[in-house]
Amino acid sequence: MNGVRDRRYAIRFPFAADVELIDLESGKQVNGVTSDISMGGCFICTNKPLPISARARMKLHRKAETLEALVVVRIVKPRVGMGIEFFDLEPGSGELLSAWIEALRRTR
Repeated sequence: MNGVRDRRYAIRFPFAADVELIDLESGKQVNGVTSDISMGGCFICTNKPLPISARARMKLHRKAETLEALVVVRIVKPRVGMGIEFFDLEPGSGELLSAWIEALRRTR
């Protein structure tokens, strides 16, 4: 079996943040909320997921902080959401992501 679970390389942590996605091809905007996050990506709960392999610009908002990245959709669960992989973090967003993960790791 060569499913998504086999490809994961980072520990996921429960994490709630508001998300805005804009599909780079169609311009379609999708809003949702994360259910978990890792150094490699996150799962976004939304009833209107983008298709698998779609590339999008993401803004993830938590408290007064915003992480911005280019992402690709890796898995879609209809009417539930989508798993996305980060492929290009904006300057400063890599450090923010690392800080979030470190804080989650300490509270585990």
